Amino acid sequence: MSTIHEQLTEAADQAARVVAGTDAGRFTDKTPCAEWDVKELLNHLILWTAYSFERRARSEQVGPDLTERDFASEPGYAEAYRAQLDRALAAWAPAEVWESEIDTGGGKTPAPQVAEMILMEMVLHGWDLATATGQPYEISDEIAATVAKAVEASAEMYRQYDGFAAEVAIGQDATTLEKALAVSGRSA
Repeated sequence: MSTIHEQLTEAADQAARVVAGTDAGRFTDKTPCAEWDVKELLNHLILWTAYSFERRARSEQVGPDLTERDFASEPGYAEAYRAQLDRALAAWAPAEVWESEIDTGGGKTPAPQVAEMILMEMVLHGWDLATATGQPYEISDEIAATVAKAVEASAEMYRQYDGFAAEVAIGQDATTLEKALAVSGRSA
């Protein structure tokens, strides 16, 4: 059984690959996230799965310097994303981070729960970006199970804030990832 940090590392590799494979010519294409085009999705993914991810390890919030930044317009944004992912993963490496409670802005949450939410964000939006840009997306069954657990636990809350659409019906032979996608309102 891998640790959540190992799962985050594997998911980060997949997210970085998808970001690097996204052509600027597709920035205005639609995505599974109805309110975002590819460029908007890229900016969201980069902000929350790399910059916010690192800051969460120190119970810090992201400010307007990051929330208003257009990462995807910067030269070398894919390489910068990969480097920021590595910094974030390093920030989460110490055991004391995992034993802490993270200030999420609305209260304190155990670090493992925050990490699962970040993993969910990374996988769901990594899949969204891959789907929108015609790239393959694969994660291990173990990561899919962790994401499915996080999606199930937070689906109703995310729906209240329009973060998830209504659950999508799927067949009984669906994979664990497909089930997690369906609960979050996505069709594989």
